[in-house]
Amino acid sequence: MPSQQVLEQKIREVEEVKQLIKQYKAIGVASLQKVRGMQLQELKKKLRNSVYMRVIKNTLMKRAITECKERPGLERLIEHLTGSNIYLFTNLNPFKLSLLLDKSKVKTTAKAGDVAAFDVIVPAGNTGLPPGPIISQLNAVGLPTRIEAGSVWINRDTLVAKKGEIISQRLASVLSKLGIKPVEAGLSMKVVYDDGLIITEEHLSIDLDTLQHDIETAHKDAFVLSINIAYPAAENIQLLLQNAHQKAYNLSLNAAISTLETIRDLLRKAHVDMLSLSSRVNMINEKKAPPD
Repeated sequence: MPSQQVLEQKIREVEEVKQLIKQYKAIGVASLQKVRGMQLQELKKKLRNSVYMRVIKNTLMKRAITECKERPGLERLIEHLTGSNIYLFTNLNPFKLSLLLDKSKVKTTAKAGDVAAFDVIVPAGNTGLPPGPIISQLNAVGLPTRIEAGSVWINRDTLVAKKGEIISQRLASVLSKLGIKPVEAGLSMKVVYDDGLIITEEHLSIDLDTLQHDIETAHKDAFVLSINIAYPAAENIQLLLQNAHQKAYNLSLNAAISTLETIRDLLRKAHVDMLSLSSRVNMINEKKAPPD
């Protein structure tokens, strides 16, 4: 019976998914919404050595999860299994996986209802479009225009959509005519299960420049603190020894303690003091001497 064959096929697929869950440390769930087939195939080829991707029905995935009791906290992934998804099985760090997916995204033209991937700013300048209905279309989305040398110009840089805002049909049409692509197409990671942890989309997003700056600042502050409290470490031991040597050397000079390292400076200091004292004695004697 066909229904029996379908049931057996689903049972086999659940078993295959269970083996994947046991084989890999991390399981990522990415949305397939607005993902182009060609782009998905390219991404699979690019990551085939480190990530196994598979489209699985949410019902089958939930069944496999409930039967994998040995993975701690895995059942918490079920609440995130909504919509059309592709599952990524990997041993990569989840944050590295998320960055790889972000880098694979491409900018594309917008359609009505799409979400702006960044602040969309239309730059000032020549649109290259002839005067006509386009003027009213540009003005309708807040773009100030003028006609110059037979074409329509935009007077100033203008923000037409903020990151995360829905793009209207009118704005999508205008941006398309201006050659502006405000939408990013690609896989968007929704959640990752990583060896007991559930990491959601907002926590997977990392600004590498900000992170690098924060680490550099923390390293600098820690280094200065370790110097100030004389806490020895591999990174600061040379400077600590130099500071200690300099302080010991200055102390020995001030206390007139003669050593092989200080004897020259002590003699030089004594000589300078002697000359200074001799000069002062001469000045005093000159003052005491009777006038001619």
